[in-house]
Amino acid sequence: MKVLIGTTNPSKLRMFEEWLEGYPVEFVTLSDLGITGDPSETGDTPTENARLKAEYYGQYADYCICQDSGLYLDALPLDDPRQPGLHIRTPQGKRLDDDEMIAYYSSLAGSLGGKVMAYYLDGFAVKTPEGIQTYMKSQEEARDGAFWLTDKPCDKRRPGWPLDSISLMPDGSYFLDNQYKLKSKPCTDTQTKKAWVRFLVDALGL
Repeated sequence: MKVLIGTTNPSKLRMFEEWLEGYPVEFVTLSDLGITGDPSETGDTPTENARLKAEYYGQYADYCICQDSGLYLDALPLDDPRQPGLHIRTPQGKRLDDDEMIAYYSSLAGSLGGKVMAYYLDGFAVKTPEGIQTYMKSQEEARDGAFWLTDKPCDKRRPGWPLDSISLMPDGSYFLDNQYKLKSKPCTDTQTKKAWVRFLVDALGL
């Protein structure tokens, strides 16, 4: 089965490759198909944005996986303009590259005491010839995977996921010190990761 990964983020591609390792899947990238257009991401939740991506990229492949994330800092009210939410890459309306993201978010963590508890809310969409299926945990469930965002970057980098350089496991160790050799994003909640993989396997009919 050929599956298009609807992203230009190399780390996301490696994540899905690791999660579905051993399954009869051949991944195809946007560059493989010469896709240069961008879908609109006007949804109110990560799931809605993932669905919009799947609808757009699904024009080019029978099977497609898309994902979107929101980042939430517990120290900030949801309506605080500093709350990243769905605009992780574009806080304050400006699109940041990886280095700029590390600088911006480490400064934000510094302004909140040096480190702040954070969590990602991830939405997934899988497009098949039968339609589109989506999956997202609630914000309360997503908090089970909470971690620390710190103002002190480590010296390692993961292209596409720059915030891993300033993310700490609950025990205070850096994400990249724990999982640097792995392809996928560290997940502090193993049950959540299992649920994501199970959704992908079921939605693709593997």
